[in-house]
Amino acid sequence: ADHDGGIVVHGQTRRIMLRHTAATVAAARLRVIGLTTNVTSRVNSVGSMRACRRASSSTAPGFIGAPLSKTTNTLKFIYPHVDELPACMPTFRLMDDSGTPVEGAILPTIDDDTMVRMQKTMVCVNEFDKVFNEAQRQGRLSFYFTNRGEEACSVGSGAALEASDWIWPQYRELGATFWRGYTVEEAANQCCHNELDRTKGRQLPMHIGSKDKHLMYVKSNLGQQVPAAAGAGYALKLLKKDRCAITYFGEGCASEGDIPSALNIAAVHGCPTIFFCRNNGYAISTHVDDQYASDGVAPRGVAFGLPSIRVDGNDIFAVYAATQRAREIAIKEGKPTMIEAMTYRIGAHSTSDDDSKYRRPESPEPGYDSERAFWEARSPIIRFGRYLEKRGLWDSAQEDELRKSERKRAIKALNDAERVAPPHPRHLFTDVYDELPWLLEMQQKQLKEHLLRYASHYKDISAQHVEGM
Repeated sequence: ADHDGGIVVHGQTRRIMLRHTAATVAAARLRVIGLTTNVTSRVNSVGSMRACRRASSSTAPGFIGAPLSKTTNTLKFIYPHVDELPACMPTFRLMDDSGTPVEGAILPTIDDDTMVRMQKTMVCVNEFDKVFNEAQRQGRLSFYFTNRGEEACSVGSGAALEASDWIWPQYRELGATFWRGYTVEEAANQCCHNELDRTKGRQLPMHIGSKDKHLMYVKSNLGQQVPAAAGAGYALKLLKKDRCAITYFGEGCASEGDIPSALNIAAVHGCPTIFFCRNNGYAISTHVDDQYASDGVAPRGVAFGLPSIRVDGNDIFAVYAATQRAREIAIKEGKPTMIEAMTYRIGAHSTSDDDSKYRRPESPEPGYDSERAFWEARSPIIRFGRYLEKRGLWDSAQEDELRKSERKRAIKALNDAERVAPPHPRHLFTDVYDELPWLLEMQQKQLKEHLLRYASHYKDISAQHVEGM
């Protein structure tokens, strides 16, 4: 560890070297029969990563997705055709793990009330996650995924945007959603699929959104939001609005074909879109070592023509400053940007995932029981809380009281949401056609007759709802 809290993950370096050796042997064997192209490409890319790791210094923050990337306190997007792309992109960082600004750091200008609100929002997300993840394990919800460890990515970026900017989330953006004013109660209603759920029971839990708050709804199909966000940015450009779109995705999602297509479209058409990659080290069932052999994801932005930057995603100041600058580039220069936020996923991918099957157990530094424990000690909530405490804006008693109240609020919201009736059955037929086709009219009539005949089997559907079909 260095004075900035950087960690060198030697174990991963050894794994890459072993993989490089194995790939070289495989290439030598296949060369005899003329099948070297793909393997040689793999060898070269792994070799580049090895060189990248060797080139970095001990000032690295040690994130899994780019373990030896050097830190920098300079807010600089790398511009294609202007700046030279380094062998390893640096990680922009303004605050160390103890909540102390790094030497020479210029912190973004944020008033005290806003900073406290940012901290409170992260705590709110954390407590909501605990309650609703527990509820799923109790069989009260069908599905859930947490934001633990990544709160600064969504809250920091959400706070840097204007309320009229469109957010295209992946699924760990509850912080940005709460920042926009979406309430705990609204989230509970959606998770419980009652008649107050704006998605009318058609979405999985936590697939939330709000048109009036410029929050596009979460969708389950991986990566679809990214090209859509490029289109949203293009629409804002045509409308001559001083607004932008931001879309979030993980390093695993970045392997989807939709992502390079979106980056290329946005660059070619000058879409004011921010592409925010949360590189948390793990996709579902997949460690980042099995995801790519390159220097993370940010260099792909440069390759497609986007000004790009890598930031410490657990440093809420760095996230805020980078997003603020990305928005400025989008509005004033008419360019899309790429932000790669290095972070760590504390929880499983979702309640459908058993991360013990693939998560690395070893701590990257002595003194911690596991890799997870190491990163939990570096939670963005702890880190920013320490900074605020030094400023006299926060203390442990205040956080304890907030956690109790937010947990109580989340439990009440869950209990209240469960008592509300389910969505009206007529919504099986609404919101697709302006005028209902005859076939659906017939099916709706048949459903009503069925529900009337077998009412005793559908006690959760009120007679009023059936009559109203």
